[in-house]
Amino acid sequence: MSCKIHLNGEHLVLDPAGALFWPAASVLAVADLHLEKGTAAAARGQLVPPWDSGLTLARLARLCAHWRPRVLVAVGDSFHDGGGPARLAAADRKAIEDIARDVRIVWVSGNHDPAPPAGLPGLAVEEWSEGALVFRHQARSAESGEISGHFHPKARVATRAGQVVRPCFVSDGRKIVLPAFGAYTGGLDVRSAAFATLFPQGGSLHLLGEARLYTFPLPAPCAS
Repeated sequence: MSCKIHLNGEHLVLDPAGALFWPAASVLAVADLHLEKGTAAAARGQLVPPWDSGLTLARLARLCAHWRPRVLVAVGDSFHDGGGPARLAAADRKAIEDIARDVRIVWVSGNHDPAPPAGLPGLAVEEWSEGALVFRHQARSAESGEISGHFHPKARVATRAGQVVRPCFVSDGRKIVLPAFGAYTGGLDVRSAAFATLFPQGGSLHLLGEARLYTFPLPAPCAS
């Protein structure tokens, strides 16, 4: 079950898979795919199965088939490092090309992938604006109408079964930070100083569940 929110006057839909859909502009946004993180780890001698790109791209293809967007915005760190596009398996490269046949892909640069992804379809930009909204990898504290990633937000909540830690969206009606979409991505707790700076008045958390989102308040940071 998706969740509807408003950002800078625009109606948006948050998908439990960790993506954002903007119906009026037919834009689907995801952040922090970190494709080829598995092969990067393997090159350093870490025993990590190199299957993350295939898993991530399969999830992304299902979302595109569901929402049928005009534009797919990958909001930075789409690849884990600059060599990631060259390491893509043939099947994973084809998966991106298949998506691009029906959707215009916009690759927003991130700190892990500042250069355009060579040899792949789509437009590479530092940030991308459409109407009242701007898509960039790392949020700026004073900006309004901003959709970003970078921080991989996660939250810890108490349930009857104990503490649960889940990726989440963070928003306050002015900006939204997307959860990391990649299969091998970690997270930063929303109680960290980074989120206190971005959301000084608090906001809302939308935790990713199996088939729905769970909304909780994000309290304003305590004054020191």
